[in-house]
Amino acid sequence: MRAKGHGSPARIGIDLGGTKTEAIVMDEAGNVVLRERHPTPRDAGYEAILDNVRALVTDLEKQAGARSTVGVGTPGAISTRTGRLKNSNTTCLNGKPLHADLERLLERPVRLANDANCFALSEAIDGAGRHHDVVFGVIMGTGVGGGIVCRGEIHTGPQAIAGEWGHNVLEADGPACYCGRRGCVETFLSGPGLVLDYETHRGEPGLDARSIAARAEHGDKLAAAAMGRFFDRFGKALAVVINILDPDAVVLGGGMSNVQRLYTEGRERVARHVFNDELNTPILPNAHGDSAGVRGAAWLWAPAER
Repeated sequence: MRAKGHGSPARIGIDLGGTKTEAIVMDEAGNVVLRERHPTPRDAGYEAILDNVRALVTDLEKQAGARSTVGVGTPGAISTRTGRLKNSNTTCLNGKPLHADLERLLERPVRLANDANCFALSEAIDGAGRHHDVVFGVIMGTGVGGGIVCRGEIHTGPQAIAGEWGHNVLEADGPACYCGRRGCVETFLSGPGLVLDYETHRGEPGLDARSIAARAEHGDKLAAAAMGRFFDRFGKALAVVINILDPDAVVLGGGMSNVQRLYTEGRERVARHVFNDELNTPILPNAHGDSAGVRGAAWLWAPAER
């Protein structure tokens, strides 16, 4: 997407993904006026990823005709103990002073947040969760994560793990998780988790999560049984979050959020397990799709701070 330079202050958001790095310029009303995507050079290593981010920022500022604030959404989070990135599936970033290095390269303050937190922030400010004070944003895709936004601000917690419901143990004898535990929510409610469950119960190998959900809709018994287990686990896992946080709204994102039965059968399963005689919490599909994360990164800087 291209636009003529307009000379007004710009807000840049960057989504540092494992396969692509997306950057946008967003105006004060939340409109995306510029967008660029580069492949993430993860195989070339840490320095190449830094240079890629700098090139994106330089290009967008040249087009926008203005120096900008920069917010970055990352896989993983900054350790409050070391100041270095942890828990990133782009493993060359782990243990690196990403925040400090980006500020040095870009010669300005930079704000970083976990990509699930950026998703939650975007949906809370002007997406499906707008008009709600406390929003729990859910990511169910390749992995499972979450973010908490209270009155327009991300709640990260002193250990930078607020919202990480994906690494609560759901079934102690479940599949091994990369975090070192077994049976984490992520091992069941992610796309790969659904595939593993389906194949474990004699389902046809080689299908992806979308295909399994589609087969269930067309009467395939093994696929339907897998989706039934998926909804049961979704209900148990999300009910725990609602019991603790009692958010005003839950917004679902990631590829699995496109399973429409989550908003009917999935919600009914949550209602079975929540600690109340009814479930009043809206469980909503996201409004911004794949753009929510990069928009949330741009929103890390409030207008008053610019």
